[in-house]
Amino acid sequence: MSENNKKKYPINHIIGFVLSVLLTILAAWTALSSDMPVMWIVISVLALAVIQAFIQLFMFMHITERGTTHAPWHMIFHAFILAAIIVAGSIFTMSFGFSHNHGDGSHEQHDMQSEEADDSH
Repeated sequence: MSENNKKKYPINHIIGFVLSVLLTILAAWTALSSDMPVMWIVISVLALAVIQAFIQLFMFMHITERGTTHAPWHMIFHAFILAAIIVAGSIFTMSFGFSHNHGDGSHEQHDMQSEEADDSH
């Protein structure tokens, strides 16, 4: 192989892909088959996610490469803000459970009043 062909072979991408797959399998095993307490499972999966994020940044997104600007850091900052907004909105929605019946019984009361009005006519 010539020097030019060695640089074109994406060894970093292959290593990053294999590491990402292994970390995903490890996280799935931890969540589904381990005997650890739930809190430790959550901590382990979050730690594996952070490790995988760094692998993605360095192996795929070329965060260490220098360009003419510092655009990768700006993009990472904006991506982090967007992800934080999405996660916060998801947690808010799941926590307060916006459902159709709202739990106040107003639908049942309204239905009973309509039935009584129909019966009187």
